[in-house]
Amino acid sequence: MSTTPPTRRSGKHGMFLRMLLRASLVRRGRALSALLAVVVAAAVATAMLNLYVDVQAKLRTEFRKYGANIVVVAKHGQPLPADALPRVQTALAGRGIAVPFAYVVASTNDGSPIVVAGTDMQTVRRLDSWWAVSAWPNAAGEALLGSRAAAAVSPQGQPFDLSFQGQPIHLKAAGTLITGAAEDSRVYLPLQDFTAWTGVQPSTIEIAANGSAAQVTAILQQVTAAVPGAEVRPVRQIMEAEGRVLGKTRSTLLAAAALIILTAALCVLATLTAWVLDRRRDFAIMKALGASERLISGFFAVEAASIGALGALLGYGIGLGAAAWIGRANFQASISPRLSVLPSVFLGSIMVALLSAALPMALLRRVQPATILRGE
Repeated sequence: MSTTPPTRRSGKHGMFLRMLLRASLVRRGRALSALLAVVVAAAVATAMLNLYVDVQAKLRTEFRKYGANIVVVAKHGQPLPADALPRVQTALAGRGIAVPFAYVVASTNDGSPIVVAGTDMQTVRRLDSWWAVSAWPNAAGEALLGSRAAAAVSPQGQPFDLSFQGQPIHLKAAGTLITGAAEDSRVYLPLQDFTAWTGVQPSTIEIAANGSAAQVTAILQQVTAAVPGAEVRPVRQIMEAEGRVLGKTRSTLLAAAALIILTAALCVLATLTAWVLDRRRDFAIMKALGASERLISGFFAVEAASIGALGALLGYGIGLGAAAWIGRANFQASISPRLSVLPSVFLGSIMVALLSAALPMALLRRVQPATILRGE
């Protein structure tokens, strides 16, 4: 148990803080140089990490606009179980969008075959927002026609008839669809109208799962377990393209940040080393007056940590501004400030300052008061 009175302890703390402030003011040139180096490192780290986190989220959002990254397909051409969609939605737990599709080959008035698909129009509009659609169906009896299908069944936009297994349906074109793929040759109906006409249940569920590659893989496994009688597979083109783009973005930003932070750390090291050499006489006097090496090392470590902490806060603010400017100039998008980056930048800046102070502190321990005070 300590016997030092509280007044003496508070007095020592006050003296310690005054010494820190005095040391910074007397040699403010060196202190500002070290602070500037830490500010640069913290600003670069903040900008790069903020860009990485925000751009990564924006890229994932953009990739989701290109459709499904997981597909659930019934085996052997059979329909999916009636409760397949609720099971998939339960497995997703709000981490994506699931859209059912049912397909048949119907006949036009002249007997030509045409693929007709039934789906949830509201949800597919969110899933495939990249589709070029002139107008979506919003009433019973309306259909969305692929550009090639429209030329076959309704070239003038007039109502048309289709037939499936002897069951006719009269439809009106609500709009046309252009994707440049197989969708252009299909007729899309609201799932309720499609099922009432054909009696065919969905055989495919397309899923746009949110998250990283590992999270999407975990969702795929959960969906597989939820619908054991179906084939669940990833859409390789989407997942691999997303992985490549995110991987290159991560590598570029982190490599740039690491290189600049290393350069800033070397600047801090050089500045703090020069600071110690300038203050050898001060530390020699402190030792001669009875200060322990632990006290002197602690004093210098606190100086370095204070520079790191102040530099981190200033650099964080500057880095947010830099990230916003880079986002507008290079990505034509706003970059949202990420408070989650601050703890990493704050602790990292203090660690850089302390590690940069390690060599000067080692030099400090070799200071011999008598030799320095004699002017040698």
